[in-house]
Amino acid sequence: MDRLPAFLRVFILPMLVALSLSGSPRAEEQAPSPEAWQAAITSQIIAFRERDADAAFGYAAAPFHKTFSDSRHFFFAIIGSGYTPIMTSVSHSFGAYRVLDDGSVGQIVHLVDSDQSLYDAVYALSLEDGAWRVDGVQLIKTPGIGI
Repeated sequence: MDRLPAFLRVFILPMLVALSLSGSPRAEEQAPSPEAWQAAITSQIIAFRERDADAAFGYAAAPFHKTFSDSRHFFFAIIGSGYTPIMTSVSHSFGAYRVLDDGSVGQIVHLVDSDQSLYDAVYALSLEDGAWRVDGVQLIKTPGIGI
């Protein structure tokens, strides 16, 4: 986590704590639809897999756009910070999520890398101008192998 920008370090740790708390997400009729933010996550993962820096940057939240001058700088900073398993993943599936409020959620994504290594990615997302954007990701290598 030392290589993450400061604004992400401040956000990721509370997100990990919030996701680990017991209890279930808010009632479905009150909560935002998981399909909407999961579609944004999937689209960004696909963009990383296809090495489409512009598309991947398009799903990043406003703080990334303030920090990085363009999509290439964003792309190479993310990959250079240890997030290559997202780019080289061959599959992903969704785990638990937590609705923090109407405009922010945390979502666990299970990834299988091309070498069959397993990772959990804790995504923090926020609703910006009616669209879900990725605020940050904490990638955690998990034991086992994928098939």
